[in-house]
Amino acid sequence: MSLLEALRTCEQGPRTLDDALGATLRRLDPGTSDEVAAAAALASLAVHAGHAALDTADPALLVPGRVAWPAARDWQQALASSRWVSRPGALDEPSPEDRPLVLEGGLLYLRRYREYERRLAARLRGLAAAASPAPDPGALAPVLEALFPPGGSDPLQALAARSALERALLLVTGGPGTGKTTTIARLLVLLVAAAALAGREPPRIALAAPTGRAAERMAGSLRAALERLRGAPGIDPAWLDALPAGASTVHRLLGTRRDSTRFHHDADNPLRHDVVVVDEASMVDLPLMCKLAEAVRDDARLVLLGDPDQLPSVEAGDVLAAICSTTGDLATGEAGAPAGPLRGHRVHLQRGYRQAGSLELAPLANAIRAGEADAALALLRGGELDGIRFHEDTTDPLARGGDGLLEHWRTLARETDPARALGMVDRVRLLVALRQGPQGAQALNTRVAERLAGPRPPAHFHGQPLLVTRNSYRHGLFNGDVGVCLDDGNGRLVAWFPGSRADAPRPFQPGALPDHESAFAMTVHKAQGSEFDEVWLQLPAVDNRVLSRELLYTAATRARRRLHVAGSAQVLSTALQRHVVRVTGLAARLND
Repeated sequence: MSLLEALRTCEQGPRTLDDALGATLRRLDPGTSDEVAAAAALASLAVHAGHAALDTADPALLVPGRVAWPAARDWQQALASSRWVSRPGALDEPSPEDRPLVLEGGLLYLRRYREYERRLAARLRGLAAAASPAPDPGALAPVLEALFPPGGSDPLQALAARSALERALLLVTGGPGTGKTTTIARLLVLLVAAAALAGREPPRIALAAPTGRAAERMAGSLRAALERLRGAPGIDPAWLDALPAGASTVHRLLGTRRDSTRFHHDADNPLRHDVVVVDEASMVDLPLMCKLAEAVRDDARLVLLGDPDQLPSVEAGDVLAAICSTTGDLATGEAGAPAGPLRGHRVHLQRGYRQAGSLELAPLANAIRAGEADAALALLRGGELDGIRFHEDTTDPLARGGDGLLEHWRTLARETDPARALGMVDRVRLLVALRQGPQGAQALNTRVAERLAGPRPPAHFHGQPLLVTRNSYRHGLFNGDVGVCLDDGNGRLVAWFPGSRADAPRPFQPGALPDHESAFAMTVHKAQGSEFDEVWLQLPAVDNRVLSRELLYTAATRARRRLHVAGSAQVLSTALQRHVVRVTGLAARLND
């Protein structure tokens, strides 16, 4: 049996689309070996699975199971001799366009994804090397003291703000509630103040996030942080007024083109902004991060915010984690990174602020992040963490009302005012790991709908929360946006979604909405970039490869006030032993 034939018998083997690449290479050149055709199919599958490339030394990472894999050395030799595979002499050397595959350091890339890595690394190194004119420290000292009063603020936040004055590339990272948004608000005020005191126009600032929901939350958090500064001694209100009031998706910022993967803004037509700030950077995939970085002007600043311990992007790459592995941490003397071009371009915040006093999340989040299953289970079973409850061996979150889940949705269904209903939608959310299966989002959404609207619920009904699953610039609705259906009092349903900034909610005909689904339950991936007062995390009854410590950490840190974890100790323990691994060469390129 050939390698391709063996792979086709694997449950998680190449898809029809992947097979087609190998078949095409063989059709164009009948001399293409089975090993090369199979590797091409696997390189395509790797991108679908979130990797940037196929690791020929560890293909079982991509396709687990009993497969008679070629020896890595023999496989790489077969690939190196193929007419379809290029082998660049250096990490920053472009690969030829007439060869669809690239072999580099044992990794086999689809050429396009190797070029995304190469171009992104080159752009980030260029930004890191750019020198910003140093402001007058004496003139800014009173502003810094007003923004970060001694003894009354986190010194790491002040360090991040000062670093932004000197660097064109800066990463501000940290776990939940460590004050990333507060830091950025004050950092931006400092940049505006530096320009004003030097007699320059205020910098043009763009705020963006991967999803509309995350952009909306980013803008709201920034507005709240700036309002807390208004009226503070030493802070000119004109500095606050110069900051943007809203944020956009990264796609909208770059300017989408119909039926094209290219954007309006790129290296040849860069963004006009002097400062570009991107929140939830862990959700940005490799192609999008490459295009974003290339669209930033040579004399502009790029600031990335995020938590590298969260789930990586659904699409290819684990970009934020790869970048962080090369930067070290300014707060700890740049420890943990080689002396590469990006060293010293990150500040990692550690002091926790966000969770309410009723939620003692930090000890559990730390245990999950470290993969310490025994410690996490002991904390959950001990019942001593405020706001956290473990429903051990529970596989049905709707049993006995799910600690108020159904009652919350029934209360939502009694609401008639759109603004109040939208305010209620994000108070409680049921999060799951999978879309399919008894504990998956689809099945649970159907069951909740039946409990609320009868055994054969209509596609839309009063009190139903909705989740947009595809961007629609025509509607101004984006993947991740959440709304609610309400009866208008005349027997007609209206789907309401939040307006921009302080605008009133926007009405839509439910049948005219872009792709969407019920939002009683949603996958943890879909919830990334959002926060909820109360989170119920329902684990599947049996283990699944999707489960990982990153998924559990991301789910737990969506909660602001209360967290419920439901599932078996075995499934939880196994998940905490699994670490998300993405095959990528980005870190090596950044350090090259």
